[in-house]
Amino acid sequence: MFVKRILDLFIAAVLMLIVALLWLLIVIWIRLDSPGPAIFRQIRIGRGGKPFTIYKFRTMVQNADEVMRQRLEKLKAEGEFDPDNFIFQEKDDPRVTPSGRFLRRTSLDELPQLLNILNGTMSVVGPRPEVPEIVSEYTPEQRGRLEMLPGVTGLAQVSGRSDLTLSQTLEYDLEYVRGWRLGLDFRILVRTVRVVFSGR
Repeated sequence: MFVKRILDLFIAAVLMLIVALLWLLIVIWIRLDSPGPAIFRQIRIGRGGKPFTIYKFRTMVQNADEVMRQRLEKLKAEGEFDPDNFIFQEKDDPRVTPSGRFLRRTSLDELPQLLNILNGTMSVVGPRPEVPEIVSEYTPEQRGRLEMLPGVTGLAQVSGRSDLTLSQTLEYDLEYVRGWRLGLDFRILVRTVRVVFSGR
């Protein structure tokens, strides 16, 4: 785990230098595309169940987070929240902005999470951090995914990403945590590069 942390810091620092100009251009594009800040902040649940603030480039209209929160609460109140069939990111989500569609397709919206890696709340590779409303529904077994730092990319992200249901994503995350080793991180990173450049 010490080696993993050192690699995280090295990768994040190098990437911050490489993408500095691209970062600036994306910020300008987002501000021109729709009203609101370029950086989106949201509370997610990290290692050990500890909340933290995640950073992303904004890809949705303002108040999109509240819209999703209300949707989850409505499904729970009606007893229709089914993790086996729930897909968090729907196709053609009307909340997504034009610039946001491109940033999501290329995964460039995740770049600000380099700041999360540097401050120690995230790792390059690990289970994706989830919102509190979803984590509150975890079974004791599913909470096992919280044993490691959340990642910018992970096994689920290179195995289906938004096409996976919440239940399938959790299965991949638990598989990662139970079988973690540095070699697995390297394989996920290689697959991530292929996924990003293929636009899949």
